[in-house]
Amino acid sequence: MNYQKSIAVNTRFLIKNKLEGIGLFTFEALKHITRSHPEIEFHFLFDRPYDAEFIFGENVKPVVLFPQARHPFLWYWWFEISVKNWLAKNKPDLFLSTDAYCCLGTQVPQVMVIHDLAYEHFTDHVYGLAIRYYRYFMPRYAKKVQRLATVSEFSKNDIVQLYHILPDKIDVVYNGAKAVYKPVDDGVKSKIKAAYANGCNYFVYVGSIHPRKNVKNLLHAYDQFKTETNSDIKLLIVGRKAWDFEEVEEAHEKMVFKEDAKFLGHLPPDDLCNIVAAAYAMVYVSMFEGFGIPIIEALSCQVPVITSNTTSMPEAAGDAALLVNPLSVQEIAAAMKRISSDTDLRDNLIAKGKVQLKKFSWELTGEKLWKCCEWVLCNRI
Repeated sequence: MNYQKSIAVNTRFLIKNKLEGIGLFTFEALKHITRSHPEIEFHFLFDRPYDAEFIFGENVKPVVLFPQARHPFLWYWWFEISVKNWLAKNKPDLFLSTDAYCCLGTQVPQVMVIHDLAYEHFTDHVYGLAIRYYRYFMPRYAKKVQRLATVSEFSKNDIVQLYHILPDKIDVVYNGAKAVYKPVDDGVKSKIKAAYANGCNYFVYVGSIHPRKNVKNLLHAYDQFKTETNSDIKLLIVGRKAWDFEEVEEAHEKMVFKEDAKFLGHLPPDDLCNIVAAAYAMVYVSMFEGFGIPIIEALSCQVPVITSNTTSMPEAAGDAALLVNPLSVQEIAAAMKRISSDTDLRDNLIAKGKVQLKKFSWELTGEKLWKCCEWVLCNRI
């Protein structure tokens, strides 16, 4: 087939069974874009052997470039030597990078996705060499590319203010939720509750466990909620342990009701979506998010949400959640108490969630990211 144009894509986060955050965004957006535009030839640039599930059609050509880029020195090598040389040799019409990195040494037009600038606000949550790399290169990347995309108005404003990028250069491309996140019937709910929560209702948190996710305050708030209500509602925490999780383990060990707060670790997608769908409510009180995908996953399951009143989370939740100060254990506990005792409130939040969800889907994500790419293809600078 004679393709009209060719686009190279950084796909180093497409790793089988490890699609979190950026990897999930990359997977869902590219699946839609490549299948919607068979007239375009896409070159997927991997940094390791790839799985066939990521080759979405005949117009997708996989390329593996050495080395595996998982360290600041190797980041530089991969983008400024391996990618640069491939771009120079193959001369695609566009280079799309969905993980906030680009190639400074190429003249090929570029589109880059920045999901958030959390490292600028929580520098102590990133190890020293990485934070120095981010702070030196990321502003330069943002200025180098022809167009930027990000996942919320909050993140757009953050990029404008911290990196002095013109707002007109940035497109907001929201995340979506997987189709597997949907309501389940009472029979499934009963099985999930029996398997994970001794047959009781439960609150659920989904996400990695590190300081920015605020799991320690969640545990304190749950303990306070249980003390004040004597409720049998459990707390399930689902996600992998990341850095500095020891303080969360210490907080859990000191809980009065620690037997009712269970860590389930990382779970397969099918198990995870059922656990979310069977929850009484999701409690997602992170300190900082560029978007907050678990919020809309819960809304997709018709599960009400308690979330933070900071950064992008009010934008993702709209009026379909109870918003709390994540620094206030008392506010989080009060929201748990309120949602556990007021069925009308819970039903109202679920109804509002159905409306809020109309703003988000992976199809919309793909369409908006394509428009961002199309702008550069039509206005090559």
